[in-house]
Amino acid sequence: MPAIVLKTAWNTREQRMPGRNQQLVLDALTRSERPMGAYELLGLLRQEGLRSPLQIYRALDRLVEQGLVHRIESLSAFALCVHSECGTHGRAAFAICANCGRASEVHDPALERVLRRIARRQGFQTNSTTVELSGLCEACAH
Repeated sequence: MPAIVLKTAWNTREQRMPGRNQQLVLDALTRSERPMGAYELLGLLRQEGLRSPLQIYRALDRLVEQGLVHRIESLSAFALCVHSECGTHGRAAFAICANCGRASEVHDPALERVLRRIARRQGFQTNSTTVELSGLCEACAH
């Protein structure tokens, strides 16, 4: 997804345009075929003038807050959000390939209903929900 599309997506979420560092991180995640860690992003973006891990983490925090990027806890990595409504509901599921490292974002209304029902039974109010499935993608499984 080119940067211009991301800027349009940002506007539809009624947020201000991303700053330079945020846009650089968005562009890097757009080009990547798999989630990336903060230090991997820093290595890639040093040539663009980003020198400090703090610059990357601040940009990532803001992008996660805006629903444009997801943190994948099991990988300590970040992935570009591909679902237009993530910023409004904060729920995502990922199928993560243990071989090639690709992560596919999945949204299933039935799964979302089950997760809401579980939280309700526990008397728990969720801010966000991320489900991570680990295994082999179709390409690696064959």
